[in-house]
Amino acid sequence: MNGTVRRRVAALRLGALVAAGALMLAACGSSSGSDPSSETSTTSDASMTEDTSSTPETVALSIGVIPILDVAPIYLGIEQGFFADEGLDVTLETAQGGAAIVPGVVSGQFQFGFSNVVSLLLAQSNGLDIKVVASGVASTGEDGADFGAVLVPEGSDIQSAADLAGKRIAVNTLQNINTTTINKVVSDAGGDPSTIEYVELAFPDIVPAIVAGDVDAGQVVEPFLTIGQGQGLRQVVSNYAATDPNLEVGAYFTSGDYIAQHPDVVERFTKAMNTSLEYADANPDAARAILATYTSMDEATQQAVTLPRWPTEISTESVQLLADLAVQDGMITGATPDVAALLP
Repeated sequence: MNGTVRRRVAALRLGALVAAGALMLAACGSSSGSDPSSETSTTSDASMTEDTSSTPETVALSIGVIPILDVAPIYLGIEQGFFADEGLDVTLETAQGGAAIVPGVVSGQFQFGFSNVVSLLLAQSNGLDIKVVASGVASTGEDGADFGAVLVPEGSDIQSAADLAGKRIAVNTLQNINTTTINKVVSDAGGDPSTIEYVELAFPDIVPAIVAGDVDAGQVVEPFLTIGQGQGLRQVVSNYAATDPNLEVGAYFTSGDYIAQHPDVVERFTKAMNTSLEYADANPDAARAILATYTSMDEATQQAVTLPRWPTEISTESVQLLADLAVQDGMITGATPDVAALLP
């Protein structure tokens, strides 16, 4: 993937620059300390030693992400040097959905990952030792103007969320936040979500499947939402915003083992991630521009997409709602997940 290659090249160049800088500092220290009897030399050497010890050791990290608009902040953070500032050399690896990233983090393939909240709740309920370390993405709270929605053909007889009952609906992974929130909005509208047949397709394949008539509807996020509408599809419901206007849709997480073994790295990652989230939220033009580096969308689509919110604070109430809904849908059996244990 060209974007990944560029990031790795950039990371190598950054490493070379850091190394070069270290050599220059060492040379300066050697020069100033050429006279052992000089008091100034001793002071300079001591100061140099202190500065070197305070520099964080560079750590290589592999992060599992989904190549969608949601993760624009982490790409921006790498570009802006926020992770390098924390001594983190980050490589991003893409996957189809959070359900695929979770086992990668637990196994150690990834040190951190991005996932939808329901997949994280399911993982925790199945005994996997994971913990959220930073917010990821949240709904705009505006129905019809959110970054995720259910699309249907323009001529479809599906006019409301209730009409989705009994239909074939494409989602990127089964039993995740998209199925949970669709079930919620269908039920709230008076429909029976148990009659829905969900079909698992990768996000890039959902719009073509709707257009071809292979499914009746599909849940997509940006940029596929804008792409689908550009191909004559229309929105039926913004399933995130209609579930909770403050819905925490996705988050960054790691394993309990990694936290125990590398608490300092986790702290540095969280700091860099929060800085990246703040930057993305405050600089929408930069967020749109970065999309060209890891998606195939053209500039017109970049400008047309609806951006989500990228808060640093996690909506605990909305995560609890998703936990309750997952139990209600039968995705999680037994006790409701321990939201407090999952969140920071």
